[in-house]
Amino acid sequence: MLAYIVRRLLLIPPTLLGIMIINFVVIQAAPGGPVEQLIGQLTGEGTDITERVTRAGTGETLEARAPRGQGADASGPRGKYRGAQGLDPEFIAEIERMYGFDKPMHVRFGQMIWSYLIFDFGNSFFHDQSVVSLVLDKMPVSISLGVWTTLLVYLISIPLGITKAVRDGSRFDIWTSGIIIVGYAVPSFLFAVLLLVVFAGGTYLEWFPLAGLVSENWEDLDWPARILDYLWHIALPVLAMVIGGFATLTMLTKNTFLDQIGQQYVVTARAKGLTERRVLYGHVFRNAMLIVIAGFPAAFIGVLFTGSLLIEIIFSLDGLGLLGFEAAFARNYPVMFGSLYFFSLLGLILGLIGDLMYHVIDPRITFERHGT
Repeated sequence: MLAYIVRRLLLIPPTLLGIMIINFVVIQAAPGGPVEQLIGQLTGEGTDITERVTRAGTGETLEARAPRGQGADASGPRGKYRGAQGLDPEFIAEIERMYGFDKPMHVRFGQMIWSYLIFDFGNSFFHDQSVVSLVLDKMPVSISLGVWTTLLVYLISIPLGITKAVRDGSRFDIWTSGIIIVGYAVPSFLFAVLLLVVFAGGTYLEWFPLAGLVSENWEDLDWPARILDYLWHIALPVLAMVIGGFATLTMLTKNTFLDQIGQQYVVTARAKGLTERRVLYGHVFRNAMLIVIAGFPAAFIGVLFTGSLLIEIIFSLDGLGLLGFEAAFARNYPVMFGSLYFFSLLGLILGLIGDLMYHVIDPRITFERHGT
């Protein structure tokens, strides 16, 4: 088992490097980079450009003084950027230097990876904060959504799936299957909109807040009131994600139990006179839960960093999903690549943990190579 862990750990660096190279090349090739974003802000202000541009986190300033439509021709650095006509080529070159675009792409990539190896993720282009501080600021929201959603999904889906397997073909199985089909077919964000309109939109009921993780006066409340206020705000977003996420896990649990119930060892256990409960939870449960429980790390990372994007937007929750969306839209490269590196690394590690969970649940699984 130790050899397998070592092999997997040795595979993490090249896998992570491949992920970073592919995303770096694709994003760099896409139009509308940070230089174009800044040029668009400058040229969109009016007929005359008299702007002081401050680089976030450094205090470095640039000054552009050039009327639109005048100046040198389209040759030079500004010829690479749409909408740069009328800006001084030296000013555009200074913007490129400020954002690091005065260097070749492979040099920028090498410098970025070297910085990431020592966990130096730099500063955001458009926020006066480091990437690490931005992620830490947004993480409580995403962790709240991820932990509560994953916990409730597993607490609901596993008992429900087991009950459906035991009572396969009964009225209970049929009615709950109808609910599961609806939960599987309708996306989480549509449930979120429905919950918002019905319970927080003012059209019908105003039982829950429209936005935020806590109230503005949260700091002034005592601890019991803080906990209730937090649960009050998180209830609808988590409910929307749970409704959209429990269907798949429920059916997976049911199908794995049905498959195990039909195995020969179950027939043998029943022939020995064991009670149905002992057969179900003493023999079937461990084998049936192998896939379900081992997939917990991957399920958590999926909910935490990808599944909550639209939920965060709908409920105005300032979390990692919204941060990543805004960074991609604004071409905020330090936030984009820093988040990609960190969470890809975390995902690879959790993938290894997920594989090790198989061995924890069933020690017979070792992942060791056997001779033929």
